[in-house]
Amino acid sequence: MSQSVFLEPLDVLFLRGNKAFGDPGSFGEALVPPWPSVVAGALRSRMLAEDKNVDLAAFARGEIVHPTLGSPEEPGSFTVTAFHLARKKSDGVVELLIAPPADLVIFENDVRKPAAVRLLKPTVPAGGLHSSAPLAFLPVLGEHERRKPATGYWLTEAGWKKYLAGTVPETSELVESTTLWSFDHRVGVGLEASTRRASDGRLFSMQALAMCAGVGFLASVAGAEPPTEGTVRLGGDGGAAAVSLAEGPREASDFAAIAAARRCRLVLTTPGIFEGGWLPTGVSQIAEGDYRFELHGVRARLTCAAVPRFEVVSGWDLANWQPKTARRAVPAGSVYWLAELDATPEALHNLVERGLWGEPCEDVTRRAEGFNRLTFAAY
Repeated sequence: MSQSVFLEPLDVLFLRGNKAFGDPGSFGEALVPPWPSVVAGALRSRMLAEDKNVDLAAFARGEIVHPTLGSPEEPGSFTVTAFHLARKKSDGVVELLIAPPADLVIFENDVRKPAAVRLLKPTVPAGGLHSSAPLAFLPVLGEHERRKPATGYWLTEAGWKKYLAGTVPETSELVESTTLWSFDHRVGVGLEASTRRASDGRLFSMQALAMCAGVGFLASVAGAEPPTEGTVRLGGDGGAAAVSLAEGPREASDFAAIAAARRCRLVLTTPGIFEGGWLPTGVSQIAEGDYRFELHGVRARLTCAAVPRFEVVSGWDLANWQPKTARRAVPAGSVYWLAELDATPEALHNLVERGLWGEPCEDVTRRAEGFNRLTFAAY
């Protein structure tokens, strides 16, 4: 059973990605939303700080095993099961805001407003057309005229529910990112570690994120009770964020209808770290062009995929005071089309609850941090 909290920033946030910064002339670009490991670290740090029975130095050395957080090397039952951008309405209800999945294309009109929303469709390549794509179908957008897709939009919760039901969201169910946050560019200077003075010629700049009122993040945690009031330190430099209890993400996927239709789309809701690169955990190649998915009671044939360019996930290991191992990750919003689906509604729900992790788990640390989460959408 998961418990959800809403984190509303009280100051600007430094949500840094994996690109190096701090060198002369470098630029630290903000990542929105940040990796789920950011909120996992914020909540776990607060939980440790409040536990009077834990010696933080001993915990960092691995000498203490926390009942739910485990140890730095062997995480406990604490697991981030969902992490989304969200906003709190005037009535106190927290609404999810979802980045458009990879198969959803938005077009603007002449005044830079959303005019149309389209879905990519799996299509058999025309005869004589060759590509490096190994799957039987390609995600194709059929258009009569050439247009450039627009970026900078988010789906409202109503639009997300329509998408999961297999229908196309309306343009009225899109929110511009400029109404959710703004960037505040900051200039920093490198310091000499030995003298604690500014280094000559080591100016750099970075993006600070200034969230609009009521905009924050919704996180769900299983296997532990996260803090539900007060504040946490979120992102680089420990920007303050207020924590409050919230209703968790309402499951909008119709697992019974998906199981009956025997086909669906698998959509990543957080970045995926897979041993097979772009192929999710559970996918194996049977023959050329024939890929099968089997994981935790869900079996299907992988026919098509819309996967953006990979990103690199790393982070800072506070306990060991060193960078975490950098891993290639499939971006959140990547879409995989599954056919010949053989699964019960209960198996589909169970896979969503467990995430795309094998048994035994390939990386217990990243699982606890909320990576490899998914949902299913009809098509």
